[in-house]
Amino acid sequence: MDQFSSLGKTLIVVGIVIIIVGILLTFSSKIPFLGKLPGDFAFKGKNWSFYFPMATSLLLSILLSLILYIIRKL
Repeated sequence: MDQFSSLGKTLIVVGIVIIIVGILLTFSSKIPFLGKLPGDFAFKGKNWSFYFPMATSLLLSILLSLILYIIRKL
């Protein structure tokens, strides 16, 4: 029975993470600074463009790490 209890908790955490990611993806265009931080690189050529959101990736990684750390402590 303990095995099913831990599986249930894991499914709940995965569901919450999926909901949070879904909300972020839905409203990401309304967050003014997301994708336009000073460390985000954009290069444009004549027939090509390259965008590397380095600062945004670091920020999201830190936030996700903190969220997962807090969830793991519960």
